[in-house]
Amino acid sequence: MSVRIDGRDHPLARDVHGYHAALVDGHAGSRYGFLLGRDPKVYPDPASRSQPDGPHGLSEVIDPDAFAWTDGSWRGATSDPVIYELHLGTFTPEGTLDAAGGQLAALADLGISVLQVMPVADMPGAFGWGYDGVGLYAPSRLYGRPDDLRRFVDRAHAVGLAVILDVVYNHVGPDGNYLRAFAADYFTTRYDNEWGDALNFDGPTSGPVRDWILGNVAYWIREFHVDGLRLDATQQIFDASDEHLIAAITRTAREAAGARTVLVTAENEPQHARLVTPTARGGYGLDAIYNEDFHHSTRMALVGTHEAYFSDYRGDASEWLACARWGVLFQGQHYAWQKQPRGTPGLRLPRSTCIHFLENHDQVANTDRGRRLVDLARPADLRAMTALLLLLPATPMLFQGQEFGSRRPFVYFADHDSPLREAVRAGRQEFLGQFHRLRDPDVQAFQAPPHDRDAWQHCQLQRDPRDRAQIEWRSLHHDLLTLRRRRPRVDGAHVLDGAAPDATLLLLRYFGDHDEDWLLLLNSGPDRDVASLSEPLIAPPDGRAWQALWSSEAPRYGGQGTMSWSPGHWPLPGHACVVLRATPSEDLDA
Repeated sequence: MSVRIDGRDHPLARDVHGYHAALVDGHAGSRYGFLLGRDPKVYPDPASRSQPDGPHGLSEVIDPDAFAWTDGSWRGATSDPVIYELHLGTFTPEGTLDAAGGQLAALADLGISVLQVMPVADMPGAFGWGYDGVGLYAPSRLYGRPDDLRRFVDRAHAVGLAVILDVVYNHVGPDGNYLRAFAADYFTTRYDNEWGDALNFDGPTSGPVRDWILGNVAYWIREFHVDGLRLDATQQIFDASDEHLIAAITRTAREAAGARTVLVTAENEPQHARLVTPTARGGYGLDAIYNEDFHHSTRMALVGTHEAYFSDYRGDASEWLACARWGVLFQGQHYAWQKQPRGTPGLRLPRSTCIHFLENHDQVANTDRGRRLVDLARPADLRAMTALLLLLPATPMLFQGQEFGSRRPFVYFADHDSPLREAVRAGRQEFLGQFHRLRDPDVQAFQAPPHDRDAWQHCQLQRDPRDRAQIEWRSLHHDLLTLRRRRPRVDGAHVLDGAAPDATLLLLRYFGDHDEDWLLLLNSGPDRDVASLSEPLIAPPDGRAWQALWSSEAPRYGGQGTMSWSPGHWPLPGHACVVLRATPSEDLDA
């Protein structure tokens, strides 16, 4: 084995662990690759810090210490995070890190505290989601240079935003994947993986594979100052080791961060409680996992979708109450769509271990033409559900553009060459075929193939500060995130209980010190009066009365106006969410 750097070849010596190394002359900007045996091809470095010409080209030497950081006082992600998911290639029309950096102050002013950036590892082609990345250590040249990513993180910290990266450790994309040329032991056939061969995390020769992944975890946190990771599709990370790779990732991330606080979250389709159970109790120690149940239930209510993986949900107040009190809905009971039990018990887990969302990249793309909820749902219902999302105890997440009611779609796009592009298109159509409505030939005629450049560019956000609808949606999110920070506490902790008197009415009560309670009422049905409701949670504290604090029907959000309460008459508008606060009765009388 040799390294070719700046046109000169240098032999590498093999050590007892199977690694090859030599000390050679080079500098920042040097191009290099590896020669393996008598194979004439020059292979890129599987742990390259930069691939200026993409995953098939030569690797580039990067000086990781050249960037002048200004975030020395930054302490990391704060408690009670509000997450914002973005894709760098569509977050702005320019699709670059520098252009995205220009939007950070606005997100911080809105009340966002954590940016979740979709995968940045280098990938083939001119555009893509990033989940078929192959250069795990190389920030994609599509968005800028490695120091552009450092500058993005530094700017985010300057305005008070933490940054976590979406990383893919369950598979490696097929295009540009040269790992087998170095060692067949990167992969295993012991497990079935949805996206090809599973990575070898527990075989006899798995140590270097684990090192490759865990080194990547530490790399992002140390060299790019990121504040954590979001792990993609962890149900496809197979490991029978004494320390599961996910637990090792969490441990490595916290060790690499030192005194800084990091946030490690995951997507896990079965929503297993073990992922967010502390390691001292046999868990993996993650901070939070996606609560797909909340999304599926609220989408059922907003759009009416009741097929495929939405078919086990009713979309009613009892489900939202259960999400508020217990987190995920399926904790080991039978799940009809999969014809098997789903989830594991987690009733005692903190509510913050669930991430709630109304939209994310997957769920928006899993519709016809990638349409957003603002185009599919009744505006009043969407405002009310947005209030529920942002005022529940769970960790909320917004998807890019959601905060200003963007009508730009988000579809699946990936720039592959033939024959892979045809296989990807067929696979995507097969996946969407679980929805009967998406089998309609008239619907399929509007579905752009993933490799269509226009499909990618049509997803790029367009902001207009003068657009009335965008102003109304932005005001809604800003005011709700302000309310979220003001929620009552008892001895410093959020204490909540609730009730669902019927399918359309949800009551949630935040208890506060000195009886300074809040009452959240969500009505997904028509107008009603709740003055004589036989539910004790609606009664105000002794010596106090309910006073309107906030309404999703306020005209500044495009609503029809609020209703005044009077003795014996407590009108609750239909398709709305109202927040009340307990105020001393004498204050109201005055």
